[in-house]
Amino acid sequence: MKKNPILVAKRKQAIARGTITEGGGRVLINNKSLDAYPNRILKLMISEPQAISGDLYKKYDIDMTIKGGGEMARAHAARSIVAKCLARKEKSLKRRFLDYDRTLLVDDNRQTEPQKPYRSSARALKQTSYR
Repeated sequence: MKKNPILVAKRKQAIARGTITEGGGRVLINNKSLDAYPNRILKLMISEPQAISGDLYKKYDIDMTIKGGGEMARAHAARSIVAKCLARKEKSLKRRFLDYDRTLLVDDNRQTEPQKPYRSSARALKQTSYR
């Protein structure tokens, strides 16, 4: 029996790990169905790769766990896992995903800049008056 590889996607502080198995097209995020996801816009964003793939996604089940990050970063990481899993099983989808949006398959590794001492933010300095 072949083991299913664990795929990883990152966005800011969010890390998603997922596996794909033969099944009926369901997506589980932290053991909850994608349909139970509270935010409708983020739910649509996560299911974008499914829309691009047509009916090919209905042959597979995707199970993922997401830790860290905010709502948007978690949604981006989940979206990336769905695309990576489908591209792993269906080689023809890789080109379609890259043409649509490269960040579906390639992680965005940008991080927020740390705040410096004695400053209100990472770059802002105290305003000075010369009069």
